[in-house]
Amino acid sequence: MSGGLPGMRGIDHIGVTVPDLDEAERFFVDVLGAQYIYTLGAKQADDDWMATTLGVHPRTVIREIRFLRLGNGSNLELFKYDAADGQAPEPRNSDIGGHHLAIYVDDLDAAAEYLRTHNVEIMGEAVASKGASEGQRWLYFRSPWGMQFELVSFPHGKAYERDATVRLWHPGNPAE
Repeated sequence: MSGGLPGMRGIDHIGVTVPDLDEAERFFVDVLGAQYIYTLGAKQADDDWMATTLGVHPRTVIREIRFLRLGNGSNLELFKYDAADGQAPEPRNSDIGGHHLAIYVDDLDAAAEYLRTHNVEIMGEAVASKGASEGQRWLYFRSPWGMQFELVSFPHGKAYERDATVRLWHPGNPAE
């Protein structure tokens, strides 16, 4: 492989701003099974550091940051901000900056039923992918504060992997 970011190895963490850190931690730990890693305290500045470094209003305060980990994936960095200029609602997938977190599960149906027993909002029915993603099933759900997540499963791989040199980890394709 040529070009690209020198020394890039993958995603270290994903930062998410939440309205209530305790609620978010309970959801991630008690419902999704994340592990708590550590907490960082408040951050604020009297100069333009917040605007220059983080792209937020200069008088915005980060009240607390908590780090969690879901399974063998990247860390999640949960932020609680006091935004000096207010906060926008959770973006939709179709909005610029819209996003979702996809969580790989071995059994999509069992995972969906588990979420239902925890009163998690399931969005529609499981979808079987076609084309290059054939072999995959997926289903969206929402956190208590409205953030979108996706359950995804492809225990026997995806169609594109038959001829690909780059493969995702999954039970049918263990890391080499």
